[in-house]
Amino acid sequence: MGGGNKMWGGRFKAGPAEIMEAITPSIDFDKRLASEDLAGSKAHVRMLATQKIISKPDCESILKGLDQIEREIGDGKFVYQRSLEDIHLNIEARLAEIVGQAAGRLHTARSRNDQVATDFRLWVRSACARAGESLRALQRALVAQADEHIATIMPGFTHMQPAQPISFGHHCLAYVEMFARDRGRFEDCAKRLNESPLGAAALAGTAFPIDREATAKALGFSSPMRNSLDAVSARDFALEYLSSAAIAATNLSRLAGEIVQWTTPAFAFVALPDALTTGSSIMPQKRNPDAAELVRGKTGRVLGDFVALATVVKGLALAYGSDLQEDKERVFDAADTLEVSLAAMTAMVSGMKADGAAMHRATAAGFPTATDLADWIVRVLKKPFREAHHAAGAIVKRAETLGVALESLPLEEMRKIEPGITKDVFGVLSVEASVASRLSFGGTAPARVKEQISYWRERLK
Repeated sequence: MGGGNKMWGGRFKAGPAEIMEAITPSIDFDKRLASEDLAGSKAHVRMLATQKIISKPDCESILKGLDQIEREIGDGKFVYQRSLEDIHLNIEARLAEIVGQAAGRLHTARSRNDQVATDFRLWVRSACARAGESLRALQRALVAQADEHIATIMPGFTHMQPAQPISFGHHCLAYVEMFARDRGRFEDCAKRLNESPLGAAALAGTAFPIDREATAKALGFSSPMRNSLDAVSARDFALEYLSSAAIAATNLSRLAGEIVQWTTPAFAFVALPDALTTGSSIMPQKRNPDAAELVRGKTGRVLGDFVALATVVKGLALAYGSDLQEDKERVFDAADTLEVSLAAMTAMVSGMKADGAAMHRATAAGFPTATDLADWIVRVLKKPFREAHHAAGAIVKRAETLGVALESLPLEEMRKIEPGITKDVFGVLSVEASVASRLSFGGTAPARVKEQISYWRERLK
């Protein structure tokens, strides 16, 4: 490659060293900003013509050229050149080939600094919307499972030990709530980033009589950014997206981890469709939950993207530095990873089949209605809870010694520990009775689960 980069002007006479040719270009990844770059250029050139900074004929010529480039990119015919470094210079060079000298007027009152900041905000705004819709689809799949399993009883765990019986539908709805908060974070991110850097130029604004309100409105921004230094240097919007993506990926990982456990023979709570599992190379009996494991594994990648960009921005002086070229790959990678993870999780949740009998068998282990026994002693015998807790613990120990379930322990055995207990206690000792009794708002009782399903169906329309 000989000669300087003509797009920089006449100052640079000698060609860059090989190492600069290797480290400088970003076109390999920032070509993903082509659509946003074209949209920003169209808004900018229309504003220039309206403000009489360039002529209407030049504006029309440039717009036609940009439309042609858009078609070429859409048809896969556009040739990206690494010698032109980035998407901005690639488009501008092709525009010059199409419309000639008028192409040079497009960059009036604009710098690559505000141009890339604008493009990137537009891209991240769209990524927030995509993440929100994917999360909504996952929520709908979880609500559908919850609706099918309102009365399916499973063990609820603390410390990975069986704690109290719950509805499987209630368990599914816990993730619906979790992913609603994830959606909220992306919505908040999109609102905060929705200010336009365009017109900030390199860092100080421009002497041309531009109309930043007009370009902001044309691109769907709520307003122009108020400080030109901040406009070109801010990347906290990208960090906020990555933070939201990292939290969402972490929440996905929790569900993925449970699916991995639930599909083991030791649990056998759910079965995944064959299309979402794989076999072993040497063990023909295996059905590995690879999709869930991969979703769980990819969480580290998204977290790494956040840490990487935070490290780039940390201590970076105002305004623009080429360090910020590192922002896009991290965001693109996180977005791609999150979107495929959400698609895989939605497919798993939609296709998994719950085994209610296996869940019910597992619920019986570990005396899950011991708390119901303690509550009954408090409610009926008017004992303080700590005293009731002690009595219930002793009764559980007796049942364990005799090798029987709590609801099968003879009444006389219970009375040896708490004389006031009557046969009515057996009305609260079954897992079905326990689940049905949890009627507090947000509880696992089928009546409450039905209410929450109705609530979410309405919100997810």
